[in-house]
This record gives sequence, structure tokens and C-alpha cells, in this order.
Amino acid sequence: MMKVWSKRHRNLASARTQVAGRLHAVLCELMAGGVAGKLYASRAAKLLEEFEPDGAVASARYELALDLVEDLRRIDEQMTETKRRIAAAVTASKTTLTEIYGVSPIVAATVIGDVVDVARFANRDHFASYNGTAPVEVSSGPRKVYRLSRRGNRRLNNAIHMAAVTQIRHRTSEGRSYYDRKIAEAKTGKEALRSLERRISDAMFVRLQSDARGIRCSSDVGPGGQTGNDSVASAAGLHPESQLFGEATPEPAITLNRPVAQRRSNTTPTDTKKIRRAS
Repeated sequence: MMKVWSKRHRNLASARTQVAGRLHAVLCELMAGGVAGKLYASRAAKLLEEFEPDGAVASARYELALDLVEDLRRIDEQMTETKRRIAAAVTASKTTLTEIYGVSPIVAATVIGDVVDVARFANRDHFASYNGTAPVEVSSGPRKVYRLSRRGNRRLNNAIHMAAVTQIRHRTSEGRSYYDRKIAEAKTGKEALRSLERRISDAMFVRLQSDARGIRCSSDVGPGGQTGNDSVASAAGLHPESQLFGEATPEPAITLNRPVAQRRSNTTPTDTKKIRRAS
């Protein structure tokens, strides 16, 4: 569910960028200098209210700008509703990812939706390789050099990048302190950012493992508050969904002596004559 809504949010964000760009281009043709800064629907509508087109071409552009404003307003409303649904889903999941500084509900939903099951990663290094925060070594001789990895899940990598950028922007965060320490160690800005992203990846891996353990513990608690009630019943085959191949047919009991009918069927005619003479 989180993957569905996070994808919906990305699609809406992409559509908003396209509509805002087209609206900005039309406003530049209508007004000298266009509009500086980020463009909002309310701001664009206010500018259009004060504008009086002169000529057929300007009137057509003016009407187009009004339509684009309505499109922008509609997309903003859809994004607000999508954010609300994502926040509700993340809260219901009881994840601890949002306790990491800079991890919003949207970032958490993207991570959970793409990871699905953290148990498929053996350790934090495998997880970092999957999300693209593990650097690639391109050393030559005694000189050790690491480059940015372009492999891995780019959606997950972008979510970690957004969390890292948020931490760097807030000077009171631990991430900013870590970033400054890397800069003091003669690291470049990009190298320090990559180090911070890897640290956030490790923190996410620990949180995901903790959340998975919490889910397993809660599922082991039965209706009566005792652990193991439902699991024992399922192991015994009482739960119909646990029987993947239908009811098992019990095998016959193994005995040391074969049945009389089987012994008679296995005797040859010669053995029968011997038995008669002996009798």
C-alpha cells in the first residue's frame, strides 16, 4: 500500500513540475520578466487578476494561463490528499523510521514500500549496496579513491538523499555535525554527503530490523495474551490455510511380520506341495 501511494505522490510531483513550468513560460510571454521564485497557484491567480490582455494573442495566452492555474490548483489538492493517506499508512505501520531526523512520512513510505522485507538483506552492507549508498572503489596504486555508485534502487537512494539534505540544512542536527567533521577531515562536500548518506542507510537498516522483530513478536501473541497459541495450532495442521497440499493420508503401520494373506500370495506352487506333504 505504501509503495502505491508513494508512487502516486512522485507522479503528482512530476506533473506539478511540468504544469508549473508551462505556466511560468506563458506568464513570461504575458508579463515582462515573468515571475521570480517558486510559482504557486494563488500567486499566479493574483497576478492574472491584475493583468489586462490587449489583442487576440494575449487573450489566448491569458486563457491558457488561467487553465494552467486551475490544473496547478487541482494537482496541489491531490498531493495534499496523497500526503494525508501516506501519513496515515505510516502511522498505522508503527514504524520507527520517522524517528530518524529528516525522514518524513513520504520518505518512510518510499523506504518501506521498496524494501518490503528487510530479512532479505544479510547485513547493512548488503542493504547499502541495494540502495546505492555503498561507494565504488576506483583506486590506482597506493591511492585510495571512492566514487559514487550509480547502481542500486534509485528511488530508495533518492529518499536517503532527501533525508541527508534535510539534516545538512539544519545546523543543530547530528547529521550536520557529522557532515562538518568530514569536511574538517579534508573531505569534499560530495564525499561528506556520501558518508552521511551511508550513515543514514545504516540507521534505517537498524530501524527496519527492529520494526520487523516487533511485528514478529506481536504476531506470536495469541488472542488470550499468551504467546504461541495460534502458532501451535497452525503447526498441528488445524488451521486450513496452513495445509498447502490438502489433508495428508496416514501411512499404514509398519509391522515386523507380514500379514497372512501376503505370505500366502508370495508362496510358490512348489512350496504349496511341500506344505501338503508335511501335513
